[in-house]
Amino acid sequence: MIRVEIGRERASGRIAGFRVEGHAFFAESGKDIVCAGVSAVTVGTVNAAEAVVGVELSARMEDGLLHVAVPDELPDAKRDSLQLLLESMVVMLQSIEQSYGKHIRMKEYYV
Repeated sequence: MIRVEIGRERASGRIAGFRVEGHAFFAESGKDIVCAGVSAVTVGTVNAAEAVVGVELSARMEDGLLHVAVPDELPDAKRDSLQLLLESMVVMLQSIEQSYGKHIRMKEYYV
C-alpha cells in the first residue's frame, strides 16, 4: 500500500511538506496504474514547483519513497503559487484514493 502524509503548518494550514512511501501492488511492476498515477502527480508537482514557480523543494527520492520539504522563507507570491500547486496535488491524490482506496491511504497532520 502507498501511504501519503501531508504535513501542514498548525497556524496557517499551509502545506509544509509531504511524504509518499510504499508500493500500490495494484498490478505487476510496469503495469501498476495506481503507482504510476501517484508518481506522476507527486514528482510532477515537485518538478512544476521548480519550473513554474521557481522554487526548489528539498526532495529525497528512493525506491518507494519521496520525502519533500517546503522552504521556510519564500516571498509571498512564490509561497502562494507553490501552495496552489501543493493543494492541487492533494486533490489529485484524494481522487486516486477514492478510486483505489485498497492501494493508497492519505493522512494529514500538523507540524
